[in-house]
Amino acid sequence: MRAGVALIAIAVTFTGVVAATPPVQAQGLLDALFKSPAQRKREQMAREQAQQQAVAPKPVTRISGPSYRAYKPDTLVKVDFGKIADPVVTGGIDDMALSPLGIDPFAEGRPALADLSLKALPEAAEAVVEYYSIHPGYIWVAGTSITDRARAVIDVLNAADEVGLSAADYRVDAPADAFDVTQGTERQKELMAFEMKLSVAVANYMLDATRGRVDPNRISGYHDFKRKTPDLARQLEALSKAADPAEALVAQNPQGAHFEALKAELKRLKDLDDGARIEIAADLLLKPGQSNPELANVIAAIEMKGSDALKTDHALLFASYAGKPEYDEELVSLVKAFQKEAGLKPDGVVGPATRRAMVGITNADKIEKVKLAMERARWLPGVLASRRVFINQPAYTATYFEGGKSDLSMRVVVGSKSNQTYFFDDTIELVEFNPYWGVPQSIIINEMLPKLRADPSYLDRLGYEVTSGGRAVSSSSVNWNAVGKGSGIGVRQPPSDGNALGELKILFPNSHAIYMHDTPSKSLFQRDTRALSHGCIRLHDPRAMAAKVLGTSVADIGSHIAGGQNKQVQLSTKIPVHVAYFTAWPDDAGTVEYFADVYGRDNYLRKAIDATEAARSS
Repeated sequence: MRAGVALIAIAVTFTGVVAATPPVQAQGLLDALFKSPAQRKREQMAREQAQQQAVAPKPVTRISGPSYRAYKPDTLVKVDFGKIADPVVTGGIDDMALSPLGIDPFAEGRPALADLSLKALPEAAEAVVEYYSIHPGYIWVAGTSITDRARAVIDVLNAADEVGLSAADYRVDAPADAFDVTQGTERQKELMAFEMKLSVAVANYMLDATRGRVDPNRISGYHDFKRKTPDLARQLEALSKAADPAEALVAQNPQGAHFEALKAELKRLKDLDDGARIEIAADLLLKPGQSNPELANVIAAIEMKGSDALKTDHALLFASYAGKPEYDEELVSLVKAFQKEAGLKPDGVVGPATRRAMVGITNADKIEKVKLAMERARWLPGVLASRRVFINQPAYTATYFEGGKSDLSMRVVVGSKSNQTYFFDDTIELVEFNPYWGVPQSIIINEMLPKLRADPSYLDRLGYEVTSGGRAVSSSSVNWNAVGKGSGIGVRQPPSDGNALGELKILFPNSHAIYMHDTPSKSLFQRDTRALSHGCIRLHDPRAMAAKVLGTSVADIGSHIAGGQNKQVQLSTKIPVHVAYFTAWPDDAGTVEYFADVYGRDNYLRKAIDATEAARSS
């Protein structure tokens, strides 16, 4: 064999003739003699990769977000008055507690229950029966008349529209004050029917006021709330003993400055006319130097919406403008002034955000947004914690509250329309400095996988860490053609200057893998529309927010980051965080602001409310 190898070498060296390819056995000996172990390993890996690439790739099934569903409203049920219609038979109360027939007005009215047919929300129906089974007596009736307390409560129910509910859902007519005194038993039966109707309406109202008429989780998986389950029987008992039951009933609605501001805004809007309005094409995108006939409407809208100071500064331009379509430097200056006044980026580009500011929305639109905000407010805790973080996605803001007052507010970037940020409550537990970024499976499958199939070493070159079945592997060793959803491949980016999470992240562990974090893409915060992330909340000033939630200084936060090492710091006290979605919400002064419906969720909530009202009216 050695002689064979030697002859090949001599033939190449001395004759210049290229020898035929040696047998496989001889080739292996050549590799062993002339190639380094590292070179042989690289070639072996290349051969394995070629074999892998030859295998038909597994079809990529994209990981998509939740979908929106046709809303199924709560079903009303018939109230079963059997347990209170005949307490002796059912054993609902102690027989010895019964008053002699003819003395107890409630007992006289019991026969009315046999023919009384009322429908209610399931929890309300159960609570009314439970309460009267334990407390067989009137709440809203005294003698042969309804009480002033009952009339006050009816007034609250009739005013349900003022708190974003529908008065039609709780309508109860009071019996006439005059009656035939010779028909005493019939009067008690009439009063019994009124008593039950009012208690059922009150129980329905308390349930709606506390948790809302809509179950948000049925709208889409982007909503994540544990639906509230108030103890209605106990609340009915508390109402029966309250010094002012009307006030106690109103208190079932969310409490706090935010809800009071929404109530005040709803009342204000209902007293206003829509007024004049300039229409601008919905798809307008006008840049400096372009020409567009919609420019005339743009200038007219600025003249209508602009402040007196702006109109004074540009009075000559308004007077001389003759409707020309050329968007020249002078008109760009006017638009920039309007944008600055409206809190927009003054770039002179008339896009969706600038158009909305120019056109505005009608009072009817605002009323709708306020009502939807009042419904959403019921999904949050009834009383918001004095120390909290409130993220409003349509406003692109995150605000830290201390002592119930806004102490820090900043711009944020939220999820894109295809990667929407969820709407949920949680608690902030820790801050991680120089964080790892665990790449979500949706990004691995939807975005990285096509690149990795073409270039398996892609992640190795970028410095990402890859695991397969929990074991660290190189990116180039993975058969990416066989990878798909549920394949057990993990990817994470170590701490670095280019880490997608930047210097820190603020965690409130949840099943959606959403948190607040820094970002190297600082320029995005200058945009007016900032729905650009994969779902997490990017903070404009993460160090300031971290300092607030940890109760320390920005300098201290900097010292944690300076070491460059990954570390976690637990909060001494967990802080509630609301990752919310409100297209109408009050500012610090209580003035309600309106925002674009970035994910189109207002329409889905409106449909859910419409379905609920239709189900109840039928």
